[in-house]
Amino acid sequence: MRKRILCMTLISAMILSGLTACGSKDTGNTGADTTETETASAEDAAESVDTSATDVSEDEIEIPDGYHLVWHDEFNGTELNEDDWNREEHKAGWVNNELQEYIPSDEYAFVKDGELVIQPVKTEDENGNVSYASGRVNTQNKHDVKYGRFEARIKFPEGKGFLPAFWMMPQDEDNYGQWPKCGEIDIAEVLGDSTTMNYGTVHYGEPHKQNQGTYTLSEGSFSEDYHVFAVDYEPGIIKWYVDGEQYYETSDWFSKWPGAKEKPYPAPFDQPFHVILNVAVGGDWPGDPDETTVFDDRAAMKVDYVRIYQKESYDENVEKPEVVLELREPDETGNYVYNVDFAEAEDLTDDTNWKFLQLNGGKGAAEIKDNEIIITTEEAGSEEYSIQLVQPEMPMVQGSKYKFTFEAYAEEDRTMKTAITAPDENWIRYLDDTEVELTGDWQTFEFDIDMKDETDDNGRVEFNMGKTDSTATIHIRNVRLEVVE
Repeated sequence: MRKRILCMTLISAMILSGLTACGSKDTGNTGADTTETETASAEDAAESVDTSATDVSEDEIEIPDGYHLVWHDEFNGTELNEDDWNREEHKAGWVNNELQEYIPSDEYAFVKDGELVIQPVKTEDENGNVSYASGRVNTQNKHDVKYGRFEARIKFPEGKGFLPAFWMMPQDEDNYGQWPKCGEIDIAEVLGDSTTMNYGTVHYGEPHKQNQGTYTLSEGSFSEDYHVFAVDYEPGIIKWYVDGEQYYETSDWFSKWPGAKEKPYPAPFDQPFHVILNVAVGGDWPGDPDETTVFDDRAAMKVDYVRIYQKESYDENVEKPEVVLELREPDETGNYVYNVDFAEAEDLTDDTNWKFLQLNGGKGAAEIKDNEIIITTEEAGSEEYSIQLVQPEMPMVQGSKYKFTFEAYAEEDRTMKTAITAPDENWIRYLDDTEVELTGDWQTFEFDIDMKDETDDNGRVEFNMGKTDSTATIHIRNVRLEVVE
């Protein structure tokens, strides 16, 4: 683990319940003396489970050890059960510069062959104007659960510009204040042009922060086959799973308004949450569809079932963890970049030292050879990070001054962007995205960094080679990040 979590004994164990009013006012501790949430027993749950939307009985469902079934929908009816689900309606551009309009119609979210299908649609009028529509459904005020395992079996769409999601929001989004203060749990997000990787994320805080883990398939893709995505949402810890394998967990979050006291931990993740399923089209993260994107069955998100389980009780007597930063040591020359001279032909697909990434339509390759790394590009992709070389775990210490240097050339004149970013701190820039002009000769590039932000043990060196006119091959060597003052 990059960060080590220790418990703080000075933090009170008393916490806010999920019904505490918050808004812009600091309400402090309610003084309630109940620190355990009791849920229905397995026997009671068996009697009270809502099976109105399905003909699958609880006895036919494999329930995880230690849990009982609270609610499920197997989508075996002929239409979406609106006693369980709400259809949402939103205009195009409502969030994240997305292109789709969410229309509450069974044209875009419907039940067929034992599945919930969310089908985005592209329309072009006689003047050539293109528009997009899609579906978004949720269980707010119908099935909101405080603590439990939320699970779905899904096959995701494939295509540039699609961003499908299985995620959770609080029943009362004003409880701790509007997003991101209210909290958000993303169980599964799979980019349509990168369907071997799943993202699990929590959003929280003011300022906005996020914690994120990823799961990459060793073979196949999330658009070819169904996979089971789940999250265990418990007091003080959230865990993510794909096909029963845990790949990420976090206990590190907070809830705070500017100028106010921090809310008692584990706020905002101490309240009932509901399920949301949708397919977005375009926007800031996936980028827009292109000529390769098709809007047939391959564009559909197909959900075999959604299930929510709970344990009989949850101990809410949890303490806020103290995050102890683990600052990487420099090498004998004072350089924090490992494998600086590319002497080691390391694995460029893992999360250790150098990693080569292809995202949002980018296609290329990276090879370590003769004490340099060589980046070839077949398709530049739609984003600057579509072709990307990174190294994380840079120790960026508040008050320090750094020098960042590297040598590079291209086999034809072209540009490249470099930066030092903060993946754990909402992607702020310690070194702004900076374009450099590459020629056919080796050049040395040098940048000064005055670190004024809070200390971070996971700064990330980035070289971004996507979204350019030229796809000429790039050579990089002698990458250094060192403290000069």
